[in-house]
Amino acid sequence: MTVSQPISNRVRIFDMPDFMNNASVLKTINLTKQVSSPEGPLTILNDVSLEINAAESVALVGPSGAGKTTLLALLAGLDKPTSGRVWMCGEEITALNEDGRAQLRSKHVGFVFQSFHLVASLSALENVMLPLELVGDDQARNRALEALTDIGLGPRLSHYPKQLSGGEKQRVAIARASVTRPSVLFADEPTGNLDTASGERIAELLFQLNRQLQTTLVLVTHDRTLAARCDRVLELEAGKLVT
Repeated sequence: MTVSQPISNRVRIFDMPDFMNNASVLKTINLTKQVSSPEGPLTILNDVSLEINAAESVALVGPSGAGKTTLLALLAGLDKPTSGRVWMCGEEITALNEDGRAQLRSKHVGFVFQSFHLVASLSALENVMLPLELVGDDQARNRALEALTDIGLGPRLSHYPKQLSGGEKQRVAIARASVTRPSVLFADEPTGNLDTASGERIAELLFQLNRQLQTTLVLVTHDRTLAARCDRVLELEAGKLVT
């Protein structure tokens, strides 16, 4: 089921970063992640090699425990693999220390989570301003205001998360994730806590950002209908990439 009207027809198209002239934005080679368990080493990801191109939308699907969220964390540099290598925007994440990975994320990455992860003590506008202020953007307020207005939340600027519906919270989270114009937007079950109508609006907004901003979208979902809207579907089973 698709949404007949987009949330906004005013999402702007920005200049494409230089690295996006190259096809590959994310790449892994022989990626493996193991953790300790009472029964011994547990393999969560097993020898995963993949490549994701600029402006592509890719769904990661599979049963619970298949390794989807772990793969997302490794692609984003939030976790380190037991073995294997990861590149983002031409730079090897696995060769960087924690500070280097954080710097790369601040430059290239936006995140959207199932549970929103908004700061409860900040208004919608302040939540969206936050990543811009962290990098010293002196236009943080104006850019955050524009981002929220573009997705129909102009009347909710001063509202706190507890005053917003689930769909509104997720729209604020997407505005916060996209206001820095990231090269890659990682979304982990972004519609999982929403009703059907709200979920469809959020999905439409994510794909609109992917198309119009040329932001690479990597989406973890259990929703096969949502996954089918992506350019490609990658399926994990027991830690191995099967498609």
